[in-house]
Amino acid sequence: MPHIKFFKNISKKDVAIAGGKGASLGEMTGAKISVPPGFVVLANAFDRFLEETQLKEEIAARLKEVKMDDTNSVERASVVIRDSIHDRPMPKDLQKEILEAFDKLDAQFVAVRSSATAEDSSVASWAGELETFLNTSRKNVVERVRECWSSLFTPRTIFYRHEKKLIDHYVSVAVVVQKMIQSEISGIAFTVHPVTEDPDQMIIEAGYGLGEAIVSGQITPDSYVVSKRDLSIIDINIGEQTKKLIKCPGAAKKCANKWVKLGAEGKKQKLTGKQVVEVAKICKQIEKHYKFPCDIEWAMAGGKIYITQSRPITTLKKLS
Repeated sequence: MPHIKFFKNISKKDVAIAGGKGASLGEMTGAKISVPPGFVVLANAFDRFLEETQLKEEIAARLKEVKMDDTNSVERASVVIRDSIHDRPMPKDLQKEILEAFDKLDAQFVAVRSSATAEDSSVASWAGELETFLNTSRKNVVERVRECWSSLFTPRTIFYRHEKKLIDHYVSVAVVVQKMIQSEISGIAFTVHPVTEDPDQMIIEAGYGLGEAIVSGQITPDSYVVSKRDLSIIDINIGEQTKKLIKCPGAAKKCANKWVKLGAEGKKQKLTGKQVVEVAKICKQIEKHYKFPCDIEWAMAGGKIYITQSRPITTLKKLS
């Protein structure tokens, strides 16, 4: 059984093997949406790793020992489980498969993202709970896959499992490896207004640099409200951005990304009206394809817009 599938061979039906992120990227690739190419290290690779290293039973036992009112017990379980995952050798054939797929991508750098198989389901939305690594090179890609696996057992995710009553459920994790877009501008979009829940209004947020800065809430982005009916811009709110996240220049060995201070340019509008409409058009197309409100991550490089993620908006009350 293969441990890797490229986006072009994945659809929304593959959440069980590719996780929420992987299935979504495959689905959008098939729908001819501008998604940077990539592949998924399927959940069966992680399952096999746990079986071969006899870690499955140990992890289950450690999770059962956790007492949610004792933070130290959560920390202890997390450290022991994550160390165990990092200390066990990666199967040689699996390592070879990952590197061969990386070479087929023909990308100098990739983004490596965890994609839980319970992700964005009706039971739980794991968005933001697991690790993402930007600007990963061939040299580091196998280790980053392993770090994504172990991020299923951070203290935060253990708490999350308890909260969602998933502590006794077996949750697996796939890993998305996607060609890195060095975005000049990036952002997120909600195809239904997340506050007013007006189905005709979408919100687009935009900032300079890599999108992780907005997703992690470390910058104040611009916010544009757009009518889905006629794509007119209803409201513009310019965020003052003091720094941006970019790839480390040159051959910096110990640095993948770095923060750069912004001067007066940080106070300017990040997208032109035309670019706002262009992002809105693609987001509207994605919502039409999925037939439900979407939470979308996008990136712009060299004037071209790429979609790096789409998931259901899980917080809407009227539409749920």
